[in-house]
Amino acid sequence: MLNEIDLSRADLNLLVLFEAVLEEGHVGRAADRMRLTPSAVSHGLGRLRRLLNDPLFLRTPTGVVPTARAVELATPVRDILARVRSVVSTAEPFDPAQSRRHFTIAAPDGVSAVILPPLLAQLAQGAPGIDISVRQLLPVQGETSPERAWRSAFAELEARAMDIAIIPSDDIPARFHRRTLYEEDFVVAMRGGHPYEQAPTLDCYCEMQHLVVSLTGDRYGFVDEVLAKHGRSRRIALTVPNFMFALAVIAETDLITALPRRFAAMHAPRFGIVSLDAPLALPRFRLNAVAPGAAMMDKGTNWLSEALEEAATATADAAS
Repeated sequence: MLNEIDLSRADLNLLVLFEAVLEEGHVGRAADRMRLTPSAVSHGLGRLRRLLNDPLFLRTPTGVVPTARAVELATPVRDILARVRSVVSTAEPFDPAQSRRHFTIAAPDGVSAVILPPLLAQLAQGAPGIDISVRQLLPVQGETSPERAWRSAFAELEARAMDIAIIPSDDIPARFHRRTLYEEDFVVAMRGGHPYEQAPTLDCYCEMQHLVVSLTGDRYGFVDEVLAKHGRSRRIALTVPNFMFALAVIAETDLITALPRRFAAMHAPRFGIVSLDAPLALPRFRLNAVAPGAAMMDKGTNWLSEALEEAATATADAAS
């Protein structure tokens, strides 16, 4: 947005002023928000207009409206200020009880649905000013190597697009810090009274119509790989994009599905769904909270990693 010559005469406060005027749509209200006089805001806008070579805001009877250039700049300016605020906040002593930091966590939806309830309870009790964003974490489609399957997550962690990623793999590059949260396996889930509940054999399992959770609609998953090793197969009648949707569907149909054990223990009962051990051994895997090694020097990120471990421990009783 600014070239090197412009940066020599730029003032970060001008971007803060731009953000305030854009959000308030009024010079006077922006001045009140920034504890400045309206003339000081007008003077700052003049400097910013000269710097960016655009009027930026046009006066109306009720305030100001942004120009097309100002609308174009809105997102980059917010991103710049968010990064600066993040840098400043990490330089301050971290006290979760007083902090007003914002953290971004990425996880598969079956994991975030397990971790979030106890984590939010922790925040409400001991860190009420901390805000959390949750992003859905997905493997690279069609990638079979565990490390490469999550390479986009590693790249985004290093770019600081997220603070911690919860990755269902032990293939974590050495440059990252990892904290094991819990081990997970899958159970077979179905509505109460389903015929499979009465005869949970491998033959019956293969005869059922199955639902698979897949954001991309890919019908072939790890269960099919296990079945193939036993010379078996199944019919995938439906794919849905997330586990919560899967609960709603199997509660009203004869479809059965594989769900993470802790997820099923926490959320399936209110849908009238029962779960059973699979009729053949399915893979177990560890959920690891992952962050760049350098990021763990930040006391806030380190605290979040510990808080996730505590939240995971709180879910253990539900799954047992």
